[in-house]
Amino acid sequence: MMFSLWYSQFLLLLLAYSGSLLSAELLVADGSRSLQDKNIFILAGQSNMAGRGGVVNDVWDGVIPAECEPNQSIIRFNSHRKWVEAQEPLHVDIDFNKTCGVGPGMAFANTLLQMDSSNIGVIGLVPCAVGGTNISEWSQRAPLYNLFIRRSKKSLLEGGRIRAVLWYQGESDTIHQKDAESYGHNLKKFISNVRQDLHLPMLPFIQVALASGEGPFVGIVRKAQLEIDLPNVWTIDADGFPVGPDGLHLTTEAQVRLGQMLAEAFFTRTVQQRRPISSHASKRNR
Repeated sequence: MMFSLWYSQFLLLLLAYSGSLLSAELLVADGSRSLQDKNIFILAGQSNMAGRGGVVNDVWDGVIPAECEPNQSIIRFNSHRKWVEAQEPLHVDIDFNKTCGVGPGMAFANTLLQMDSSNIGVIGLVPCAVGGTNISEWSQRAPLYNLFIRRSKKSLLEGGRIRAVLWYQGESDTIHQKDAESYGHNLKKFISNVRQDLHLPMLPFIQVALASGEGPFVGIVRKAQLEIDLPNVWTIDADGFPVGPDGLHLTTEAQVRLGQMLAEAFFTRTVQQRRPISSHASKRNR
């Protein structure tokens, strides 16, 4: 489906969608924790970030692992740009042209809280991923990029701090060799543009190196992802992660593990300010 159609439908959804989720003001169990101090994480990319865990033939099985259960300290920035309770599927009103299932976001947030709940406090997740998107659709001033930046900025209006962007994208860039060969350059440009437009020059990016792809040039895209050399950009390698019957989308189990690895990478590099103990779990770009 053409992106212009997706974007117009998204604007209609902003007007028509009425969520039934509770106000975020009611969700923080510890009254001493202010939502103004929340730690915000942007979830961006395509379908494996949006989440297809448990989805077969466009039907989600509804199974939510314990690692992805709601938590009163985890909130989500919905399509109305309001903070609400975070629950699976996180991207249901964002990547709405496809059936969403379990993604890495809830497992990431729950794992991070388990590591250091007293210091992490409230976690705000900002879903922005859209399935089937090429990295060119995330270029500066493209509609999807503009929406991503607007949502990121709006998420700050009630306080908080953007701590990192979690990025899982590239499957669509494996179809054509030209796209695959230019992926490294385009990814670096994307990261630079985001940091510039959000006025966060050292904003951490935790990206995922592909587990699968839509075309024959997966190796070229993966090489670009693994070799990227920018400060505060860290890579989780999803190679070998189990995928569903479509051969493309991570299973629920794989999404849980990915979320845990993303949390481990963020925690060891920013909270503990040291390298991870396990070098194979995540790779720091030098």
